[in-house]
Amino acid sequence: MAIDQALADTGLTRTEAPGEALLPVLLPIAGNEAVVEGADAARSDEIGGLLAAIRRLASIVEEETAALTTSQKIDFDDFSARKSRGMLEFVRLMRAGMHLGGEVEITEEIRRLREKLERNRSILEMHYDAVREVAGIIVKAIKEAESDGTYTGRAAQDGR
Repeated sequence: MAIDQALADTGLTRTEAPGEALLPVLLPIAGNEAVVEGADAARSDEIGGLLAAIRRLASIVEEETAALTTSQKIDFDDFSARKSRGMLEFVRLMRAGMHLGGEVEITEEIRRLREKLERNRSILEMHYDAVREVAGIIVKAIKEAESDGTYTGRAAQDGR
């Protein structure tokens, strides 16, 4: 009787045929469709959560890119922190849902995010180069303003 209960708990039952030993048989469990539908719903929630995380991250990147291209005042620390949090959320969800990597919609959103990140990187690089050039000009002007020419050669005073 204990064997029958243990088998029933796992969805198995014993069959008896005249003159044969009792063998376990897998029988469908009533309501099993609900389990499959529940798994589909959980997978759908995972996909939805991951898509939402990717879209939030893309939105932050787009916002920063737009601010850079329109010469708005930018709080780089804020953008950096927001992008870091978004990437952390994305990585955690991707690790938890590694099996979702083959989903077409997720793959497409990641491709779009990659394009936005590449554009953002390019614009940040241009911005950085411009800042470095302006800083170089300022440093040169400060050095020239502080120097009275005592320790520089005649060529430096003539602008050569």
